Amino acid sequence: MEIERNYAMSTFNYDKNGFYLDGEPFRLVSGTMHYFRVVPEYWRDRLTKLRACGFNAVETYTCWNLHERREGEFDFSGILDVERYIETAASLGLKVILRPGPYICAEWDMGGLPSWLLNYPKMRLRCYDEEFLSKVRRYYTELFRRLTPHLVTNGGNIVMVQIENEYGSYGDDKRYLGAIADIYRDCGVDCLLFTSDGPTYFMLNGGMTEGNLATVNFGSAPTQSFELLKELRPDQPSMCTEYWNGWFDHWYENHHTRTADDTAAVFDEMLSYGASVNFYMFHGGTNFAFNNGANYDVNYQPTVTSYDYDAPLTEAGDITPKYYDVKSVIEKHFGPAPALEVHNSEKAAYGELELTQSAPLFTNLGNISSPVVAAMPLTMEELGGDFGFVLYSTILKGPFEELELIPEHVRDRALIYIDGVFKGIMERTRRMDKITIKLGVGESVKLDILVENMGRVNYGSRIRDEKGIVGGIRLGQQYHFGWEMRYLPMEELSLLRWESGAPSGYPAFLRGELDIAGAPADTFVRLDGFTKGIVIVNGFNLGRYWNPAGPQKTLYVPAPILKEGKNEVIVFELEGAKRPAVTFCDKPDLGSSGCTAAY
Repeated sequence: MEIERNYAMSTFNYDKNGFYLDGEPFRLVSGTMHYFRVVPEYWRDRLTKLRACGFNAVETYTCWNLHERREGEFDFSGILDVERYIETAASLGLKVILRPGPYICAEWDMGGLPSWLLNYPKMRLRCYDEEFLSKVRRYYTELFRRLTPHLVTNGGNIVMVQIENEYGSYGDDKRYLGAIADIYRDCGVDCLLFTSDGPTYFMLNGGMTEGNLATVNFGSAPTQSFELLKELRPDQPSMCTEYWNGWFDHWYENHHTRTADDTAAVFDEMLSYGASVNFYMFHGGTNFAFNNGANYDVNYQPTVTSYDYDAPLTEAGDITPKYYDVKSVIEKHFGPAPALEVHNSEKAAYGELELTQSAPLFTNLGNISSPVVAAMPLTMEELGGDFGFVLYSTILKGPFEELELIPEHVRDRALIYIDGVFKGIMERTRRMDKITIKLGVGESVKLDILVENMGRVNYGSRIRDEKGIVGGIRLGQQYHFGWEMRYLPMEELSLLRWESGAPSGYPAFLRGELDIAGAPADTFVRLDGFTKGIVIVNGFNLGRYWNPAGPQKTLYVPAPILKEGKNEVIVFELEGAKRPAVTFCDKPDLGSSGCTAAY
């Protein structure tokens, strides 16, 4: 069924044979790059490389959880300036496939849903819940106020907008999907709407909507997937919205890779079939700060900081052999790619940096946080937080027999201290040290529990994923009441009191100055000898490291966050460092390969 629309500026529609731009056949050959995973100074470089590879479109999600971190307060600046990103794509002749969610999955915290939604206990996510939809409408009103002028119908380069995201993997509420489409229309979105789902009957059936284009996502067996889609929608063209040409990593796994020749062969099969294709990912980028998501199958599986994805462009934007193999396939089908100048960024090995100052966490709590007192432990969300840590503190008074300490529902990793002495670790599903406490008459101890949010679940039935301690904290069968809590987002550290030398204990902040002569270059920081924590350079949170877990061993440091001269480097180390020094090298280390996802 061909869609007939009359637009003043431009048209993008389809029939069963393909897509048409202003009435002329147009095959979408697109690649995914998320603006929020790449520093803005590099957007043009990455998009130019996409165009130079022969692609004619870029696909991106939008991240509600960062655009509205606090309810009703919106941010579309800096790395969140999606309008500037779309304008940059337009200047290079790239069309845009927009996927605004509200849920995006994307291995992103809570699938892009803002965590403050969890403070509405009766709200039901991702279904026809009027309270949820009212929050979606407010976000979309702000988003499309900026983006509607860039729709193809207004002469812009956004040709398609997705309804929800892979909804058939989660639910089958057609009324909800219709409500999302209605909100789009109310916001002035009058371009082609589409859905995308996995290659099974139940996924496609649950996610498709009447009157809108249906597409399919997969990593292999393209003919089989396209034939299944055609069986359900014989009057529509074939399109793969997510061609999984690589994969992402969890902590405690090997680094996932996919060979260039296999990637190119499957891509060639799709183009030979006559399909339109979007690479997921063409350039993965980085889960900076605390933005990574997590999976939960049998165990909780948080995603690492790097989102390299083994894509045609590396995490640092470098061209790979996979890039050239993909380009060859495009040129085989469509002729020479645009002759644009592209090059890899300069890399620098700045060498070892000794961290000569320290600031223990427990002696600096008043400088970076404010206490909240309550009878029962509050979650991170109840404390008004979204990312980082929560410290739960209390005084236990005797007498009582030897009793086991039981924090209910640790989300996701807790370090336990008694009178400032480290006693053990409790994790959500992997490790649970048994800690017992016994006090005599008149005895008391201070108990501190530092809980790290390792990333909210972004896929499946567990996306309602509160952080901190969810429930109570017991000694044996007895709940303990009376807690002081501190939310620690690790964002404002200017009031830390620094001391010379290594810290007397951990957790602690460590600081040094990296002196750069001349223009900065991209680099990678290694933390050999450190255990677990984050790295902040010139106030920019690079993300998490976790050496015993692996596979990732370096963090990417983009040149634009550096400056000529002195650069502040802060490491927040949770458990202990053998030596307070880091190394800046010119090559990444994402860990040993050996994992290939089963698509």
